Amino acid sequence: MTDLSLPDLPGGLPDKRQVAASFSRAAASYDSVAELQRDVGSQLLSHLPGDFVPGVWLDLGCGTGHFSRALGERFSASNGLAMDIAEGMLNHARPLGGASHFIAGDAERLPLQDSTCDLIFSSLAVQWCADFESVLSEAFRALKPGGIFAFASLCVGTLFELRDSWRQVDGMVHVNRFRELGVYQQLCASSGLKVVSLQTRPHVLHYPDVRSLTHELKALGAHNLNPGRPGGLTGRARILGLIEAYEQFRQAEGLPATYQVVYAVLEKPV
Repeated sequence: MTDLSLPDLPGGLPDKRQVAASFSRAAASYDSVAELQRDVGSQLLSHLPGDFVPGVWLDLGCGTGHFSRALGERFSASNGLAMDIAEGMLNHARPLGGASHFIAGDAERLPLQDSTCDLIFSSLAVQWCADFESVLSEAFRALKPGGIFAFASLCVGTLFELRDSWRQVDGMVHVNRFRELGVYQQLCASSGLKVVSLQTRPHVLHYPDVRSLTHELKALGAHNLNPGRPGGLTGRARILGLIEAYEQFRQAEGLPATYQVVYAVLEKPV
């Protein structure tokens, strides 16, 4: 099993309906295990220009609405939109407020008119979009001149410990695959948006055992959704093999799980 950039991986990402259904099922449990998601979103907020005040902002892939509420507090005089492809997430987020409107929508085909938003904020959502070029094109279309598209996503190297441990057990796809950093750089550079910043930073979480990690991934709705994943229950022998293989990565703090996070701030030229 090798890491491949998604343009070379036909069917390399799950069907959108599977993504929506998985995250809808996880809506109730998501916030209880979303430490990484909160950390990454907070980092992304810190990348926004300090004096930037959007008239209209969009939280794209809003999930349970944690950052819709944060954006609503930060830009209290602005009009906020929260959008997600998963109806279950929207149903969870809507009663908690933060945005003026909660909309079911796809990042690759935004249900918005041209030049609607001053800010599109998207934290850990666009890695599930197979056609990231369309995401950028839609962001360009929906932004007003001078508007900002700020996103955080995942790239190759994410969960490499889990991937490499499974590789010692069998040759099947057990870990979600992500784009190369270079693909993000190339597509952003050719999007028509000005690249204000684009960088990657590892976030490492630690777990007492493998089961704690896999339970968290399932509770987030982010467990293995790849085409080609093994079906049915995983046998005891393979689970024991995974546990043994993962132990080689153990650190004093526990078993590490590394997420390679891409942070980008793009601006639509005036």
